[in-house]
Amino acid sequence: MNTRPAVVQSALDVFYDGACPLCRREIAHYQRLRADPPVRFVDLSTDALPAHAPERAALLARLHVRHADGRWRHGAAAFVALWACLPGWRWAARAARLPGVLPALELAYRAFLRLRPLWRPRAPCEGACPPKGPA
Repeated sequence: MNTRPAVVQSALDVFYDGACPLCRREIAHYQRLRADPPVRFVDLSTDALPAHAPERAALLARLHVRHADGRWRHGAAAFVALWACLPGWRWAARAARLPGVLPALELAYRAFLRLRPLWRPRAPCEGACPPKGPA
């Protein structure tokens, strides 16, 4: 008798920037939900890239998902694919399929990407910081 748990194949692999505090917070919210079908979250700051994946820089620049059949989605379309698997978010995936909604979401996501660096922690100055205030 085999007592090992069965390996569950994920329907969707979500590739995210785990070094981004805001991204980590959002993904943590999604991870707490019981995805159906199963979702696997891949932290690009610590996990190895799978075979045939886009370049790491491209994956880090925007949210990417890979469907079980090998299809890739990125940006707003990746969020819609993820939302379709999550309880409490399926309504958003359905709404995104209405005419004009996905392109609007993509524009909003691109605007967010320009602001995302503001939420990243700054590197320590190591003695090279400009002085604070008048000397």
